[in-house]
Amino acid sequence: MEKVVVETIVNAPIGEVWRAYSNPDDMVQWNYASDDWHAPSATSDLRPGGQFSTRMEAKDGSAGFDFAGTYTNVVDQRLIEYSLGERQASVEFDEVQGGVRVRVTFDPENEFPLEQQRAGWQAILDNFKRHVETTA
Repeated sequence: MEKVVVETIVNAPIGEVWRAYSNPDDMVQWNYASDDWHAPSATSDLRPGGQFSTRMEAKDGSAGFDFAGTYTNVVDQRLIEYSLGERQASVEFDEVQGGVRVRVTFDPENEFPLEQQRAGWQAILDNFKRHVETTA
């Protein structure tokens, strides 16, 4: 199956963008796909072999899951690669005119339609952009 790519440009310095993407205190502020969900907790040990987890829950308590994996490669302020079980994902950070392009590439899973996955991951990235631009 082909990889899925989502991206955005964040109008903030690379150091702020990098920190907000990998810091658990920031992760709980943006790592959910819609306003009726939230991320009550997160952990991140940003190094190859380190673990991460974000608890994602519906605000009404009707559903929830842990988005968790293992970092496989980290290049400071440039690249984060991680595994989600058998699936792989990468996050590239590139300084461009207007800020930092954040591009997430991931192996889709088989449970939900591809477009639903793309839309969900893009919504999370849009939340990330909003969070960084309002706090940087």
